[in-house]
Amino acid sequence: MDDGRQAKWWSRPATGRPGRDEPESRGGGEGDAPSLRPDTPGPTDTTAPTDSPAPTDSPAPTDSPAPANSPAPLAGQGPREPAPSRPAGPPLHEPDVYSTPPYGGPGPWAPAPPVQRPTPAHGTPVPPQAAPLPPQPSPVLPQATPVPPQTSPEQAPYVTTGGAGVPLAGPGEQRTSQWLQYDPWGAPGQPLTQVGPPAGTEPGSRKNRRGGAFAGMLLLALVASGIGGGVGAYVERTGGLTTVELPQASHDNGDRAPESVAGIAASALPSVVTLHVSGTAESGTGTGFVLDARGHILTNNHVVAPAGSSGDITVTFSSGETAAAELVGKDSGYDLAVVRVKGVSGLKPLPLGNSDNVQVGDPVVAIGAPFDLSNTVTSGIISAKQRPITAGGEKGDGSDISYVDALQTDAPINPGNSGGPLVDTQAHVIGINSAIRAADSGKGTERGGQSGSIGLGFAIPINQGKRVAEELINTGKATHPVIGVTLDMKFTGDGAKVGEKGPEDGPAVTKGGPAAKAGIRSGDVITEVQGQRVHSGEELIVKIRAHRPGDRLELRLTRGGEERSVTLTLGSASGT
Repeated sequence: MDDGRQAKWWSRPATGRPGRDEPESRGGGEGDAPSLRPDTPGPTDTTAPTDSPAPTDSPAPTDSPAPANSPAPLAGQGPREPAPSRPAGPPLHEPDVYSTPPYGGPGPWAPAPPVQRPTPAHGTPVPPQAAPLPPQPSPVLPQATPVPPQTSPEQAPYVTTGGAGVPLAGPGEQRTSQWLQYDPWGAPGQPLTQVGPPAGTEPGSRKNRRGGAFAGMLLLALVASGIGGGVGAYVERTGGLTTVELPQASHDNGDRAPESVAGIAASALPSVVTLHVSGTAESGTGTGFVLDARGHILTNNHVVAPAGSSGDITVTFSSGETAAAELVGKDSGYDLAVVRVKGVSGLKPLPLGNSDNVQVGDPVVAIGAPFDLSNTVTSGIISAKQRPITAGGEKGDGSDISYVDALQTDAPINPGNSGGPLVDTQAHVIGINSAIRAADSGKGTERGGQSGSIGLGFAIPINQGKRVAEELINTGKATHPVIGVTLDMKFTGDGAKVGEKGPEDGPAVTKGGPAAKAGIRSGDVITEVQGQRVHSGEELIVKIRAHRPGDRLELRLTRGGEERSVTLTLGSASGT
């Protein structure tokens, strides 16, 4: 191609060496390119064509580069005059005993000699060939700039340019190949090939490739860490990648020690029932327990009170069976009642214990239906004995007030537990759960209220309950022990004071009664019963009702500042 400028060309005359062929021609390009070797060895002195004018300057010696201003023959002109040969003399290099290219003779296995930088116009003499040695592997040398062709234009019609032969123009034609446009002595910055890394490997491209590779590696690391984290979290939660099977104890036969809570509950629950009572004005829920095989069930009076004289009472057993019940008898002073179911067989009575044998700290179990949750079992201890309590009084006339010398327990008792059994470690009944201390009322002991347990529960001692239950079953009524006096309930001093007047302005001491026979007078203050201190009129009633009619009691009293002791036999009065 003619781009409007005279192309320049150059050649390096090869100095012949005995017994050696002329070195192979090399074309300049990036990478090693196939070489073109002439069929016949060239002359020892390569002469330029005669039609090329000789240079005006003297030729430089062959061992030194030509001056920069030495003109090169232009395309279409004849070749220059040949440069004079270097006089014979010692070689510039020691003989290469290993025949390493480009000075040795490469064998068929040897790699192509490295590309050399352009040499001056007249070439550099090559040392004579040393004695041939066995072929040795040639070290791989770094790639250099292309070596110009070493044959004249007449001998080499082709040169290699990076791997493809390009035909050259004949004599007299314009030579426009890449080789011929190269001016080795021209201004710097016009190399034969691109200076620097090959195309596509510029620093910017390299940086881009490295940046892309780094971004890919970072993305891969993030994805791998996310997957690893997810797998780790799953393994941590589930304990592994397989189905989790947790260890578990084998099934036992369900046997428990009889004195354990479970053993006590298993023994007592079949004898405990839940009562549902409904009347014309109100309804309620409570608990009871079986007294005998005839179907008698003991409970609290305030449990059955809503039924009145015409209400319904339904009994539900621990097995879930239900039966209708009828009222046998009740007593508000003791807060006890007995009902009976008919047509039910296989009843299991709950054994009765002895409340006089109970000690503070003894373990107990309470069974009932708090808030209508049947067959509920709670446990605790006996917190105190002979705790005088009064409960009821909703009517306002005192007819529904109960006086109980109670057992105190911390076993949780709630509304619905009323009438249920408080049993000992032998599953024997030692009390009837009747009242709790309400934390939010501040009015003393509440009966059947909606406040929850605060660990202050009270039970009627079973010894008292047994006597009352027997009387209710046998006669339909219960008797109360009495001493035959009217007390002044407004007295604020210590003890129970005998009043000045009795009912309907009668005498405060009943004529012919136990107190009158013992010599007790109006205005006396009773301070002890059977050696137990009395602080109020309620406490005196509780202590008296803790005994049976006909029991002999020793009392201490104060009269006119003097203390006296009296002994009396308890009388009897009908309950309500």
